[in-house]
Amino acid sequence: MKHIIQILLFVTFSFNHLNADSFLMPDEAFKPYAKVNKKMQVEAGVNIADGIYLYENKFSVKIKDDMFSIRKLDKPQAVEHHDSQVFLTSVNFVLTLKNDKKLTGMQKITVVISYQGCSDKGLCYNPLTKEFALTIDTAKLGQKRLATLATVSKDDVSETDAIVNTIKSGSLVGVLLTFLGFGLLLALTPCVFPMIPIISGVIVSQGEGLTTRKAFMLSVVYVLSMAVAYTIAGVLAGLFGSNLQAALQTPWVIYSFSSIFVVLAFSMFGFYELKLPDAFVSKISAKGQGGGYVGVAIMGFLSALIVGPCVAAPLAGALVYIGQTGDAVLGGLALFSMSIGMGFPLIVVGVSAGKFMPKPGAWMTMVTTIFGVMMLGVAIWMLEKVVDSSITTLLYGVLGIGFSIYLGLFEAKQHLFKKSIAVFMFIYSFSITLGFLAGSASLTKPLGFLNKQSAANVVQAKTEKLHFNIVTSIVELDKLLEANKGKKVLLDFAADWCTSCKEFSEITFVDPVVIAKMNEFVLIRADVTKNGVDEKALSKKYGVFGPPAIIFFDENHKVRKSKTVVGYMEPKPFIAHLNSL
Repeated sequence: MKHIIQILLFVTFSFNHLNADSFLMPDEAFKPYAKVNKKMQVEAGVNIADGIYLYENKFSVKIKDDMFSIRKLDKPQAVEHHDSQVFLTSVNFVLTLKNDKKLTGMQKITVVISYQGCSDKGLCYNPLTKEFALTIDTAKLGQKRLATLATVSKDDVSETDAIVNTIKSGSLVGVLLTFLGFGLLLALTPCVFPMIPIISGVIVSQGEGLTTRKAFMLSVVYVLSMAVAYTIAGVLAGLFGSNLQAALQTPWVIYSFSSIFVVLAFSMFGFYELKLPDAFVSKISAKGQGGGYVGVAIMGFLSALIVGPCVAAPLAGALVYIGQTGDAVLGGLALFSMSIGMGFPLIVVGVSAGKFMPKPGAWMTMVTTIFGVMMLGVAIWMLEKVVDSSITTLLYGVLGIGFSIYLGLFEAKQHLFKKSIAVFMFIYSFSITLGFLAGSASLTKPLGFLNKQSAANVVQAKTEKLHFNIVTSIVELDKLLEANKGKKVLLDFAADWCTSCKEFSEITFVDPVVIAKMNEFVLIRADVTKNGVDEKALSKKYGVFGPPAIIFFDENHKVRKSKTVVGYMEPKPFIAHLNSL
């Protein structure tokens, strides 16, 4: 019996020894990998040999760098094996990244894979870690997310997102033509109107020798400069989430630019002549550059940033696209195409100013004076952003009175048409001045204070005036949302320097039907006038690149994304929009 036991022990030892020799080395049992697919997703995992399994709770994939975070993680289903959740086959994790820091271009990342597994033959390996260096093309990073917009229900897609999807899914030519059309539509909005007297005045100020061809070239230079400026500002806003236009709405910038228009106006009145030094002009002309192009280019560039168009859905869509994908090239081309569309009417105005320019003489003096007055009007309009409305009302009144006197208000012998215009302008401007003295700042009803029912009207107006809770930070907004649980909320992004915001306040928000519908909501106004750190964070959280923008929350304070309003909306369509909520 003793010999039999010895034989059995020998056989068992020999078998185990042979079996130990058959265990795979770690690099044979586990073959980790990591790669980037066409959608800029990270595919990471471990190919395992036969008879090998991995523990689910010991397997992880991480991004070592803090440049990107994991927005979504797709992984295979584990199974139960020896009372543990394991992977019995090769493992493949798919990581969808999020570009938190709005990085651009090609970026290096380090993917770290940690894992531990065992052999069915009874051997468990030590925990292992492997690092892989990969390169991410940020221009393609957000495409998977954008593609999903097409599958989202229509109720969940805002107008801005629909435009984003148009950029993503359309051809280059189609995108450019679409945004060209957007630009032509935006050219009909009040935001572009202040540029009309600017380009007209610039063309007229060229004086004698101005041909239609030169007027056309000057107009094109102005519009191209405007488009370049707006494109640069838009791309920067999309990439970095900042609002360059807001930074240029500070009082000292507004005062400076308004002063420039005053200087230009007085040069048109003949007080002095603005021109570059003769030596500099001669040098430029020698190189084939016509006189005046540099100044027109500068004026177009600055006009786009300071006087230029307001935020609208197409602009917001392009900015969102740039911010999500980092594709500044396509987004920038879309913005440029939109700016060119907005500039087409300005080119027509500029050419017309040159084509129908009267010959030197009394008419020429009259035309330049009119454009000088228009320049002063633009200067006052700009001041509305930084001074009290009563002051600008007085300035408009004084300007109108002065111009009516220039037209020959008190001259006995004067052309009937010219005299009629002078009288009408004087009466209106004098009424505005009287309204200012009586404490009224209305340009549409300057003598409203004379109405016997004015006191009652004022009381009624006060009772019907909308009340907004003002916030400037995420913390303040969250507190208000918490305090108004179970109620619908309207969040209005506005700023003192935003022209379209004033249109909302002075036209849309005073409509009785609009007031009645808006009172169904808790009204909150995000004041982003200062455009500081808190205001930028608040705007970024809700994807707002600039005012005006109105966001709606349901009773559970979930954003009704498809109902977001970007840009100005007149009372009737706004009422229809509110009724659809």
